Amino acid sequence: MNGQNPATEAQRIEIYDTTLRDGTQGEGVSLSLVDKIKITRRLDAMGVDYIEGGYPLSNPKDVAYFKEAAALELKHAKVCAFGMTRRRGITAAEDPGMQALVEAGTPVVTIVGKTWDLHVDEVLRVSHEDNLAMIRDSVAYCREQGREVFYDAEHFFDGLAANPDYALATLQAALDGGATRLVLCDTNGGSLPAWITEAIGRVRKAVGAEVRLGIHTHNDGGLAVANALAAVEAGCVQVQGTINGIGERCGNVDLTTVVANLKLKMGYDCLLAEATTRLTEISRFVYELANLNLYPGQPFVGPAAFAHKGGMHVHAVNRLASSYEHVPPESVGNTRRVLVSELSGVSNLQALLGDKYDIAGDPELQRKLLNRIAELEDRGYQFEAAVASLELLVRSALKQRRQYWSLDHYRCVILKQDAIEPQTEAIVKLRIGDRWEHQVADGDGPVNALDSAMRKCLHPHYPDLASLHLRDYRVRVVNSRAESAAKVRVIIDFAVADPDNPDRYFSTVGVSENIVEASWQALIDAFEYHLLEAEIAAPTTGEAAPQPAQQA
Repeated sequence: MNGQNPATEAQRIEIYDTTLRDGTQGEGVSLSLVDKIKITRRLDAMGVDYIEGGYPLSNPKDVAYFKEAAALELKHAKVCAFGMTRRRGITAAEDPGMQALVEAGTPVVTIVGKTWDLHVDEVLRVSHEDNLAMIRDSVAYCREQGREVFYDAEHFFDGLAANPDYALATLQAALDGGATRLVLCDTNGGSLPAWITEAIGRVRKAVGAEVRLGIHTHNDGGLAVANALAAVEAGCVQVQGTINGIGERCGNVDLTTVVANLKLKMGYDCLLAEATTRLTEISRFVYELANLNLYPGQPFVGPAAFAHKGGMHVHAVNRLASSYEHVPPESVGNTRRVLVSELSGVSNLQALLGDKYDIAGDPELQRKLLNRIAELEDRGYQFEAAVASLELLVRSALKQRRQYWSLDHYRCVILKQDAIEPQTEAIVKLRIGDRWEHQVADGDGPVNALDSAMRKCLHPHYPDLASLHLRDYRVRVVNSRAESAAKVRVIIDFAVADPDNPDRYFSTVGVSENIVEASWQALIDAFEYHLLEAEIAAPTTGEAAPQPAQQA
C-alpha cells in the first residue's frame, strides 16, 4: 500500500457508522435523542451505508431512537440495531435481548458474539459447543424474522491467535445461521497491520473468498486506521468505525481518516461522490453535538491539518502547495492556514495578511511587525490561534486602528459565603464620544460579569455587538515555575450570528499574571475586532461612528 496507486476499477467499500452506539462509550461523550437523529440525517446525506443506532435493550433512549428513526425518510443509509447472542439455557425466541432486536424494526441487525475461547471459558462460562449454538441460533432467529444479520466477531484477532480452530468455528456458526457479513473485530485494539492481513487471509481460505467480510478496529495501539486499510486491501468490503474516532478507551477507527484515504489515496468507492469535500463539516458537526473540543492535529479534517508555521514551509507552499500538502485541503472540505509566530518569516505575514492588508512593499513595516510578534510571544502571547488579535496589531502598525471607547476602570467583586454559591458582580466605566457609560452586571463568574457589563455600556452605541457570542474559553499557564503567581494566557473563541455565513468565528488572546485582566484583554480585542470588521463589511453612510474622548 503506497497510497499512490489507486485501483483501476473503483471497488465499493461499505461504511458502517457506530458513532451513536460504540462512540458514546467514549469518556465524556453523551448524545441526546435529538442529537442522534441529527447525526443520522447527516450521515445519510453523506452516503453512509449503515448506521448503528444502539442496543434497544440497554436504555429507554435507544428504544426511542429506533421509533424515531423508523419515521425518517433516509435516502441511502440502513439503520442497524445492535445486540448480543441469546443467553444460555433458553431459545432465541424466548430471550428478551433477541426480542428487543426484532422489535426495533430495523432492516439490519448486528449481533456480537464471543470468538476468543478465553471469553467463552472465563466470561460466559459456557461450553465451547454451547457458545457456537448461541451464535448460530441468534443469527438464525433474526433471519427468520426477516432481518439481514451482520455478525461481529468480538476479539477475533486475539481469539485466532489463541485458538485458531475455534475462532474460525465461531465464524462458520454465524454463516450457518445466515449471517450476510462477518465483521472481524480488533476489540482490544492491539493488533498490528501485518497480523490483520495474515488473519484475513486465513479467514478467506477457511470460509471462502465469496463471503463478505468487514473490519472493526480500535485504536489502543494507535493503528486503527492502518489496520482498517490493511483489512480492506486484504479483502474486507466493510469498515465499521465512528466519526472522529470517538469511543471507549483510545477510541474506534476514525471514519473521516479512513474515507479520505480510501477515496483519495487508494481509489476505492465509498459514500457519495462528493462526500469527501464534506468530511470536515461532519467532523465538526459531531464534535459540536458531543460537546467535545476539536483535535487540532486530526488528519485531513483538523484545524491544523493544513496549517503552516515555519517561514521556509510557507514560502514553498506559496509557490507550490503540494510541496508540503499531501492532498489539497479543499478535497476534504478543510482550509489552508498560515500561522504567525516568532518562527515566522515575511512569507507567513504576506500569506496570512496579504489579501487584507497592503504590507508587501514595506519591508520596514514587515520587520517591525515580526519583531513585535517575537517580543509579545516572549511575554507569553500566542497568535497562532488568535488571528483577530494579530490583525489588531497590524492595524496599529498601519495606523488604521481607532478607539471606540476609553476605559476609566473596571472592577470585579466576588462574594463567597459558606455553603452558598459564589456571587460575582462587575462594574465597568468608560467613555464613548462625549458620553460616560457606567454599568453594573451580575454573572456566573468574572468573565461573564465583565462581558455583560461591557455590553451594557456599548450596546446603545454599537447594537451590532448583539450578534457576537462567546463560543469557547481556554486558559494556559505560561510560566508554571511561578506556581499560583504565574502568567496565564487566555484564548477566547467567538462566533458571529450571520445567516449568510454560519461559520464566521474568530479568536483573541490576552496574557497577564491576573486571569481576570488576561480575560479582559481578550474580551475587548474581540469587541473592537468585531466592530472594525462590521465597518468594513457595511461602512456607515455619511454619519460617523461615535468617537471616544481622550483617555481619562
